[in-house]
Amino acid sequence: MRLYQSLAAALLATAALPADALATDYVTGYVGWFDFIDDEDDATEFGVEYRFSPVEYGLRPMIGINTNTDGSVYGYGGLSWDVALIDNQLYLIPNFAAGGYSQGSGKDLGHGLEFRSGIEVNYQFPNTHRVGVAVNHISNASLGDKNPGAETLLINYSVPAGTLFGR
Repeated sequence: MRLYQSLAAALLATAALPADALATDYVTGYVGWFDFIDDEDDATEFGVEYRFSPVEYGLRPMIGINTNTDGSVYGYGGLSWDVALIDNQLYLIPNFAAGGYSQGSGKDLGHGLEFRSGIEVNYQFPNTHRVGVAVNHISNASLGDKNPGAETLLINYSVPAGTLFGR
């Protein structure tokens, strides 16, 4: 439990940092529950994602990697879409990605190529940092002999890249 408390304290502390007004790339960290619906091979998941500046209509290219406490690893790339709901403070963010999955000692998803689709809701602070909750589904789209899929429930925190990399 100490890890969760330390992570939460670190994320909350960054909310007080000043943000560069032009920083639109985000570095997003997340933690949550892998396979929370099926609950047969559930594990704690940790990940980081880089969300590039929007290219058109709020669509952001993204790349990321996550792992879980069963040793599974998923690296991916895709798109997310920032949809402002309330005064640029609340965002609905659907996303889609494709990537490579390594099972480790975790859940067998049936194929090395897996697709992730998800939805998240984020609150944006005045300094443009964001905190949110996400639900994702990962599946091989029946490319493999089996396709059990898995769902994740995640808490995320996004920091403008400029505040991390001194832009």
